[in-house]
Amino acid sequence: MRFVIKWPDRRDYNLEEQFNVLTIGDGLVTMNPTSKGPLRFVNQFERKIGGAELNFAIGASRLGLSSKWISRLGNDEFGKMIFNYSRGEGIDVSDVVLVDGYPTPLNFKEIRGDGSGKTFYYRSNSPILTLGAEEFNEAMFHEIDVLHLSGVFLSVMKDNYSLIEKIIELAQKNDVIISFDPNIRLKMWEIEEAKPFYRKIFPYIDILLSGMNEIKLIANIESKDDIASFSEEYNIRDVVIKMGSKGSMMYRDKEWTEMAAHEVHVVDTVGAGDGFDAGYIYGFLHDYKPRELLNFSNGVGAIVTTVSGDNEGLPYLNEVNALINKEKILER
Repeated sequence: MRFVIKWPDRRDYNLEEQFNVLTIGDGLVTMNPTSKGPLRFVNQFERKIGGAELNFAIGASRLGLSSKWISRLGNDEFGKMIFNYSRGEGIDVSDVVLVDGYPTPLNFKEIRGDGSGKTFYYRSNSPILTLGAEEFNEAMFHEIDVLHLSGVFLSVMKDNYSLIEKIIELAQKNDVIISFDPNIRLKMWEIEEAKPFYRKIFPYIDILLSGMNEIKLIANIESKDDIASFSEEYNIRDVVIKMGSKGSMMYRDKEWTEMAAHEVHVVDTVGAGDGFDAGYIYGFLHDYKPRELLNFSNGVGAIVTTVSGDNEGLPYLNEVNALINKEKILER
């Protein structure tokens, strides 16, 4: 069963230059516990929607970018819920297909009394496995400015690297900028299994958006000098390091830029990295200077942490500007 939606060109009613982003990956239902403790003793859960790439697509759309998401969902109630939710967020879901015989992926979260937690994934036999390289064509990349890929997608599709190659080939053919977040999921694959896939991706990346611990794991990096060498070896334009409460830093044109985090009351850090990515791509496409770019991205990530859930806290543009300009939004 396939839904095809014709979306209006936002440039028809937006005087600001419109940019288009594309991402590919799983969507899943996240079950958040309503009480703390080992999962076996939890009796009630709150249903949410998640997935790194879907979070990015939502974040980009809320900031005002035209956002397209390619995915496969189970032709079940959860799949229909995710499809409708994504469409309601203004995401182009014309290449999202509901597939019979494959369940929509789930994950369950466990939260202990000290605030620590675990995530239990149930995403084997994911419907995204039905996505084949032959289904990708140049029309999907028409007028796309940035393709955003994630290591989560790689971990699910590791047995079909030809698909990744096809996506990258089409992006390059259409002069599309490629951004990549390693988003390591060690419950999905071992680090030694993941490294070869990352090494294949690095030469094609224009923007790398990583945590420090991640880049250490996947590239054996220990210092800023190592990051600089890594950037120059693979000719990556921007290497961006997300440091959470310590802010962020980036290496571009042989220079480092660092920016402190915004002070907020943190409730839940899930999805903050995906929000940062969306903020960075927004600022990059709008030609923000390095310090302005990091400050804006930090602001998006910070706001996400003030709300519980994977993407509920992803902000709109006016909310980010209010935070970074230390303004208050008046509600009347």
